[in-house]
Amino acid sequence: MARKAPQQVESGKPKHPRRDPVASGERDAAQNRSAGHDYFLLEKFETGIALRGTEVKSVRDGRANLKDAYGLVEKGELFLLNAHIGPYGPAAMFNHESRRSRKLLAHRSEIQRLASKTQQKGLTLIPTRMYFRNGRVKVEIAVARGKQLWDKRETERRRTADKEAREAVARSRKS
Repeated sequence: MARKAPQQVESGKPKHPRRDPVASGERDAAQNRSAGHDYFLLEKFETGIALRGTEVKSVRDGRANLKDAYGLVEKGELFLLNAHIGPYGPAAMFNHESRRSRKLLAHRSEIQRLASKTQQKGLTLIPTRMYFRNGRVKVEIAVARGKQLWDKRETERRRTADKEAREAVARSRKS
């Protein structure tokens, strides 16, 4: 019997690509877009998050919302409060609470550093995005200072000026 020739695999492409872009880490599971608008993001940290099985499946389905969420350091532990992870349909009676407190996982030294930062007046912990890395859910948390109304207006003016400058450069290149 003749042997089959080995299949050629294109270089650069994995043999078994994951079909879900969220689970493979190509796309964020949830983003807090209002965080950049409402706060000055000073420093960012990557933390793990302790979730139940139905919560992980809901995050994969894109049912997570970080809009009103915030972080809190309490008794040497880091928590994520007010983050909404919607119920997972097929789980029925074994589902989770949507807005329960969830523990964030970080090294003790990082937690102590975050605790000292949040004790300063005007600083808080805001989650900016939730994503997958190596099959585990990660949360990017930022030390942030709230913006006043005039700060938001100044940011908008700067953004508009930058956009107009880019458009002017693009028009000059075309001509």
